[in-house]
Amino acid sequence: MYVPDHFREDDRESLMRFIGEFPLATFVAEIEGRPVANHFPMLVTDRSLTAHIPRSNSLWREIEGAEVLCIFTGPDAYISPSWYPSKERHGKVVPTWNYSAVHVYGTVKIQHDSDWKMSHLESLTDFFEKNQREPWRVSDAPSAFTEKMIAAIVGLEVSIDRIEGKFKLGQNRSAEDRAGAISGLRAVGAGSLAEMMDHE
Repeated sequence: MYVPDHFREDDRESLMRFIGEFPLATFVAEIEGRPVANHFPMLVTDRSLTAHIPRSNSLWREIEGAEVLCIFTGPDAYISPSWYPSKERHGKVVPTWNYSAVHVYGTVKIQHDSDWKMSHLESLTDFFEKNQREPWRVSDAPSAFTEKMIAAIVGLEVSIDRIEGKFKLGQNRSAEDRAGAISGLRAVGAGSLAEMMDHE
């Protein structure tokens, strides 16, 4: 990923927090010499990412021990030069696109162990259900049904060998132009990206 210095994010804690906030991964692997992408949520710990896929997805048969790329992205939007106050002063502005992305490179370990898969599903469910008024738990389903579902999935564990972040949020613009872009984004309903830019 091309990352100019002013957009680079090296703080590991910030990158891990970002993955927790935007956990849907684009999971890229090389299969028979060609890139293949899948999409699924991943949980992050200090050293690894965990996920599961259907056993019917043949991906797991091809990636044991392979290096993969997991891409996580946050809010993104078009930035109009009309939002910059500097447009009126000198006109030397162009459109751009603001976004944030974290890339994780690591080695895959396939997990078939039922206890591992159960623990993963419980952690995954607890994470996503934590803000529900009445959180659903894996134990709420009949045990025979859960066992059948667990048998139908395969676990993935990806070591975090390298992680890089790019937060392209207008850091190369003046404070005045950034404020104009934030205001413009809010006006067109892109409040999530505006919020990120406001706190960068």
